[in-house]
Parts: sequence; structure tokens; C-alpha cells
Amino acid sequence: MPELVITVARFGFLILLWIFVFTVVGVIRRDLFAGARSSRLVAAPRAVGASLGQAAKPAKAKRGRAAHQLVVTAGQLAGTRITLGEAQITIGRAEDSTLVITDDYASARHARLMPRDGQWFVEDLGSTNGTYLDRAKVTGPTPVPLGVPIRIGRTSLELRP
Repeated sequence: MPELVITVARFGFLILLWIFVFTVVGVIRRDLFAGARSSRLVAAPRAVGASLGQAAKPAKAKRGRAAHQLVVTAGQLAGTRITLGEAQITIGRAEDSTLVITDDYASARHARLMPRDGQWFVEDLGSTNGTYLDRAKVTGPTPVPLGVPIRIGRTSLELRP
């Protein structure tokens, strides 16, 4: 084989290798930072009486009133309502979660809401990006007042009477 063909083939393979490297870096970068540009949320509320409707206006927190609904107030699922009962509500990307969100900033098992003595508590389940109640990061079981936003990635939830 002529020397020229071998040299051209080597440079061709080198160029293909660099194209592959830049493509891999681009995909990794896009996966890491895609949440800043768009979020992909999917609701799969099962067996808790969920219904889709219009986005509701924020409710004012009032003492002495019990929460009866969990309402998604921001994100692609805005307006989704889950009727609360005695069972805990799990939130995350896992298929067996009560509220399934595929937000880039949500973990598979991100957080849970649980009733205790007539009060609802939110608990982060060791998520990577954290769960926030209003603007404070949740570090343990924390009581959730009515109308105070719970934020998981780009999704915001509120307890409503």
C-alpha cells in the first residue's frame, strides 16, 4: 500500500476519534445541564384520586384547617390534584411513586409526605438536589403548613384545605 494512503487513513481515524470524543462530551454536558433549559415531567398519580385541572391560585395558610389535597402549582404538571388520605405520598422518578416526576433534578425516590397526628410532614429521602419547604432545605421530617410551597427541582407542590 502506498505511504500516502496509510497516512490519510491514520488522519481519518484520528479525526473520527476526536469527533467521537467531542460527541460524548457534548452528550454528558447536555445531560448535566439540560434541566436549566427544559424539564420533562410526567404525572402518574395512582390510587389516590388524582385529577388534572386548571392551575389553582395559591392558598393562604390558615391555622386549624386540615389539608385535604396536594396541588402541583408549578412545573409541567401544574394543576394536578391528589386527594390526601391516611397513606403517605411518595414523590420521585421511580415508577412506583405516588407522584412520578421525570424532572432532571428529581431523584428516583426523592421525598415523601406523611400524615402524623392531623399534620402533614415532608421528608427528603436522601435526594441529590434536595427538597425545599418554602426556601429552606428539608433535612428531616418537617411539618408542612397549608399554602407553603414544597419544591422538588422545577416542580412546586402545596397542601390545600
